[in-house]
Amino acid sequence: MPLDYQSAGVDYHRIDALKIRAQQAARGTARHLAGHGAREIASSRGESAYVVEAHGVLLASIVECLGTKSLVADAMRAISGRSHYDSIAQDTIAMAVNDLVTVGAAPISVHAYWAAGGSDWFSDVPRMEDLVRGWQAACDVCEVSWGGGETPALAGVVAPGSIDLAASCVGIVPSHAHLTLGESLRAGDAIVLVASSGIHANGVSLARRLAQSLPHGYASLLGNGRRFGDAVLDPTVLYPPVLKALWAATVLPHYCVNITGHGWRKLMRHAADLTYRMHSIPEVPEVLAFLQREGQMDTREAYGSLNMGAGFALFVAPADVEPTLAAVRSAGVAAWHCGVVDPGPRRVLIEPLDIEYAADELALRG
Repeated sequence: MPLDYQSAGVDYHRIDALKIRAQQAARGTARHLAGHGAREIASSRGESAYVVEAHGVLLASIVECLGTKSLVADAMRAISGRSHYDSIAQDTIAMAVNDLVTVGAAPISVHAYWAAGGSDWFSDVPRMEDLVRGWQAACDVCEVSWGGGETPALAGVVAPGSIDLAASCVGIVPSHAHLTLGESLRAGDAIVLVASSGIHANGVSLARRLAQSLPHGYASLLGNGRRFGDAVLDPTVLYPPVLKALWAATVLPHYCVNITGHGWRKLMRHAADLTYRMHSIPEVPEVLAFLQREGQMDTREAYGSLNMGAGFALFVAPADVEPTLAAVRSAGVAAWHCGVVDPGPRRVLIEPLDIEYAADELALRG
């Protein structure tokens, strides 16, 4: 059977329906901010991070979880001898900070949530040391303070021998001019795609499902000779240094998208009636090409679910394309000018692949 998210146990239609109901309920709670001398930036509702203004400071916040990548790390330990928890620590932080920077916020602090299936999980000292070391290293790359966290043992909630990793993050937007909530997004803007390092932490359920069907599982070799499991565990790119490089180059994006769940459909995250026309695409990382090929995913499903080599998107003025490319590359990440924003209707067109996604395929807002 060809791989898709629903067959792997993830039904976005049901999940997104809950998100929309939660957004509708949450909107009414903003009235409580006034009692604290604060107000919400209403246009941040439905974006990847929430922004409030308190006593002249713009604060953004986010909470995100790793998902099921820890299960791949656990399975690969028997093959490689490594715990890989240093890598998935970075993945967990990336899930939070990469969402935070989409609104123009520089992360300043991170908190950890490590919920194990029982106290025995914490008895594995090498694994714990890898987790702590990886978490600290990712904080250093992002120049954030690790403020603390929570480490519950949740027998009966989390499966025995497993752990649920999550992170919350707070950031500061330097000024209203730095906010990237889409008010400046317009037809004629250029679309710059920023490279991913592979699968990141989205699509892992598909990778796990595929591994179950392969004769050698995670030990299966890719075309470049690497093991499938090792490639799946490549850590997610941390994009906060990219944001800081853009600011140093005096480039203020009109909008940003962290390309995670929903794949390239996420390019039309903004609610405006605009068409996102991609005239070129980056090379697909070997692990994602393998996942698509061996999982018999058609190309439309692959680009609608996975990052396919582009982990982040920047929407910038045409005059800012070259400075944007130079700034991103100065942060050590590849980038390409791949598209343009056209007048509506709201959709994504990937012209080299003859693929179109319509607005009703991305229900993220309520």
